[in-house]
Amino acid sequence: MHWRALSENLPGPKWAGLFAEYWPDYRRWWLKEGDAARPSYLESRRALQTHMPEIVPLYDELCELAGGGDQAARFLSFYNPPPYLSGCSQAIWTGQEPVLVRNYDYDPNAFDSLVLKTAWQGRGVIGTSDGLWGLVDGMNDAGVSISLTFGGRRVVGDGFGVPIILRYILQTCETTEEAGKALARLPTHMSYNVTVLDAKRQYLTAMMAPDRPAIITHAAVATNHQENVEWISHARFTATVERERFLLQRLTLHRDPEDKFISAFLRPPLYSTAFDVGFGTLYTAVYRPRLGEMEIRWPGTVWPQSFTHFQEGGRRVRIPGAA
Repeated sequence: MHWRALSENLPGPKWAGLFAEYWPDYRRWWLKEGDAARPSYLESRRALQTHMPEIVPLYDELCELAGGGDQAARFLSFYNPPPYLSGCSQAIWTGQEPVLVRNYDYDPNAFDSLVLKTAWQGRGVIGTSDGLWGLVDGMNDAGVSISLTFGGRRVVGDGFGVPIILRYILQTCETTEEAGKALARLPTHMSYNVTVLDAKRQYLTAMMAPDRPAIITHAAVATNHQENVEWISHARFTATVERERFLLQRLTLHRDPEDKFISAFLRPPLYSTAFDVGFGTLYTAVYRPRLGEMEIRWPGTVWPQSFTHFQEGGRRVRIPGAA
């Protein structure tokens, strides 16, 4: 995989260049069920205005940079996108310096492979990009870190794709408490588990769904189910229960030190090589929100970044098991 790190404080030519590069593939994905299956521009913008009004000016600016086209604007809203599934494991190590650690299990051919640092609307954010302004994990300069896992349910409803929800949280929230209140009210189109850790050591996991209220928990671990396993075949295939138990043991029975706990994400049962069915581990992310530091890890490789020392550039990484 070829990864990139890019920093641009305000939306500008770097982001516009990324959009021009990625848009043909994203357009095919967005339209795979047909143009009529996706909401209109007016519906999409109205949904943003209703639920995320603080970032509507940013959305409008990005739409203009993307060329102002109808389909691009609808895509960038991330409102009612096509259904998609991922694997993933995430947990909070609650030691002296609390850390949010996660594996992202997905198809390498449908992934931005991009670490993006921005200061949009005056808020510093670093994270792993999805949809070119959404995020699958990240942190802000107020000390809030966040990541997602798929919630293991087949229900699809009206709501936003979760990467734009993570962007919204990092743009607008300064504490875990604020994030929890936002996650409780934001509509999602599929079920996801969103874990938040802030600089004051407060954390939560929100179990979001399109057909029922979000459940806000104090869970430090999330894999690919919610309170109960509802999609049995998916749970067996992804070993979601086994991964959850493994992480809980690491946190409670064994009390692994930080390095050992993080290293466990780079080995089975957390690390997956099931790329032939789209659920291989693309990377491990480590967030230290009190320090404003993050790392992207692969077996034998660590790529550190931070708000004070962010290095743009590319990195080619060989992923075990990936074609």
